[in-house]
Amino acid sequence: MANPLIAIVGRPNVGKSTFFNKIAGRKISITEDRPGVTRDRLYADSEWRGKAFSMVDTGGIEMRSEDVMWKEIKKQAEVAIDTAQVILFFVDGKEGLTTSDYDVADMLRRSKKPVILVVNKIDVYSEEKIFEFYSLGLGEPYPVSAEHGTGLGDVLDEAVSWFEKVETSEDDSIKIAVVGKPNAGKSSLVNRLLGFERSIVTDIAGTTRDAIDTKFTYGDKNYTIIDTAGIRKKSKVEDDVEYYSVMRAFDAVRRADVCLLVVDSADGLTEQDTKIIGYVHEAGKPSVIVMNKWDLIEKDTNTINKFELKLKEDLKFMDYFKSIYISAKTGQRAEKILSLVDTVYAHSVFRIPTGVLNDVIADAVRANEPPSYNGRRLKVYYSSQVSVAPPTVALFVNSVDLLHFSYQRFLENTLRKAFDFSGTPIKILTREKKSN
Repeated sequence: MANPLIAIVGRPNVGKSTFFNKIAGRKISITEDRPGVTRDRLYADSEWRGKAFSMVDTGGIEMRSEDVMWKEIKKQAEVAIDTAQVILFFVDGKEGLTTSDYDVADMLRRSKKPVILVVNKIDVYSEEKIFEFYSLGLGEPYPVSAEHGTGLGDVLDEAVSWFEKVETSEDDSIKIAVVGKPNAGKSSLVNRLLGFERSIVTDIAGTTRDAIDTKFTYGDKNYTIIDTAGIRKKSKVEDDVEYYSVMRAFDAVRRADVCLLVVDSADGLTEQDTKIIGYVHEAGKPSVIVMNKWDLIEKDTNTINKFELKLKEDLKFMDYFKSIYISAKTGQRAEKILSLVDTVYAHSVFRIPTGVLNDVIADAVRANEPPSYNGRRLKVYYSSQVSVAPPTVALFVNSVDLLHFSYQRFLENTLRKAFDFSGTPIKILTREKKSN
């Protein structure tokens, strides 16, 4: 299940990105003291009081501007608001209320989502500084200083309290996002899996403009398939409507349990395909590489092996990938896709018994000692799987600085040899623990 999403919105230059970076724990958004800097929506995962959530940062909203850039930013912010469970509405405590604040407040009221009013840049608290913001009609204002980190805990307490209130009925279906470049055959594949014509299928790229969810049952299992717009290279995204669609596609990845990465076999794996696959990998989603239009390929007995070797070369960063060669048009091998979806999903939610995990890690460390740095060597005291989807293992060590990337990779490969995590990324975290 996807983490609840918090959207951070407001007019330009009220400190949204500073707050986002502070909570994310690293500098993701560009923070600059001029409006319009944060143009794209940016995501980050975080946690507060044991509750995981995702955040999306947005550009500043200028409701009345006719400028093309401001219209585009507004459209992206609307996507964030539409997909979020909770909205943090930022205003500037130093500058005070503006007409733009009232405009944004009106828009947020229409969204029918929980809105938390955050008055930023309150370095020294006084009731006078926040009193006027009650007139926005959004309830109690929360005074904070994102730059200095004061008051943020109260905002997060309120935000996470809404997660359970806004949860809908439990959905037991496996959510499958179908993503890829335009015209790779995504809609044809969706129609083949569903068994009826639900999406419009043409040879014109860009027919599917939005992410569309369709529930269906196959055998004794429930699925939700999410058909998305094709993800183009950014330089080729020319009109606002298409940009909106690409943002929806990335949100579909965030919501998905499994991603089907559809590639046109006739084109082979392109740079854009690799970028899309990399995004899914970074999002921690299990996936299947679907090599579509296989009926158009001239084949001999070794063709699939040649394609597989090329995939392994191009996808070294995710050598756990699972692939299938199909034709959505003729139906060749398409019936095997849901079986692969079930497999990679099961791998992504697999839990390693704690005792077994510690034995595997201990044996690996004994067989291949960590390298020494300045006379110090990594010691792994204990390990535990702290979450699934993706499987995440925490190592309690003497110093987090001593775990080199290459040794972390060795431990990941050890886990993959001991347990079948094919099709899913896994994460290894380090936490410092004293030996006593």
